[in-house]
Amino acid sequence: MTKNQLEVKVFIVDDDPSVRRGVARLLRSSGFEVEAFPSAREFLARERFDGPACLILDVMMDEMDGLDLQQELNTRGLTLPIIFITGHGDIPMSVQAMKEGAADFFPKPFDDGALLESVRRALEKDTLDYRERAELAGIKERLARLTPREYEIFTYVITGLLNKQIAGELGIAEKTVKVHRGRVTRKLGVVSVAELVRLSERAGITPPEVVL
Repeated sequence: MTKNQLEVKVFIVDDDPSVRRGVARLLRSSGFEVEAFPSAREFLARERFDGPACLILDVMMDEMDGLDLQQELNTRGLTLPIIFITGHGDIPMSVQAMKEGAADFFPKPFDDGALLESVRRALEKDTLDYRERAELAGIKERLARLTPREYEIFTYVITGLLNKQIAGELGIAEKTVKVHRGRVTRKLGVVSVAELVRLSERAGITPPEVVL
């Protein structure tokens, strides 16, 4: 794996050993890295995986069924795509699963090719989502380095105000604004106001209202 490649994984949760083995064998033969679990609780006990992934999940299981696991993952803010497989599925069940964010729903027996294609789509989407989440986390980490005064000046800079205007808004010296503004650009790793604006938009920061 190169430095820029992400570790990608497919998880399987199914209480039927033969299904777990069969699906895992199918996926591994197609080059996917796989982890399989016999129950939802064992899957939840696993350390959180930091990378793009998807989950192939049986609906009908003892203790905690697939739909309950889906809801628990949503509650925990775990957003990995879920592909349901079931031998007991019906339309209302599939509709509920899709409303809760499922990527796909397959009745058993399912077509191997269709399942593999669904896994590829799910992993492609989660890879994009993962990179976006990582970028946003990086932006927030950089913003957290700013002092309260630097952050305040940053919010005024993205409105397009000049140093003199910012100084007037805050009642401080223009030289002070210039010093803090330089620290802001260094800490955030940008060189232009346009970059600061794009960064603030990604972070969902609303600039203050100013009257010129």
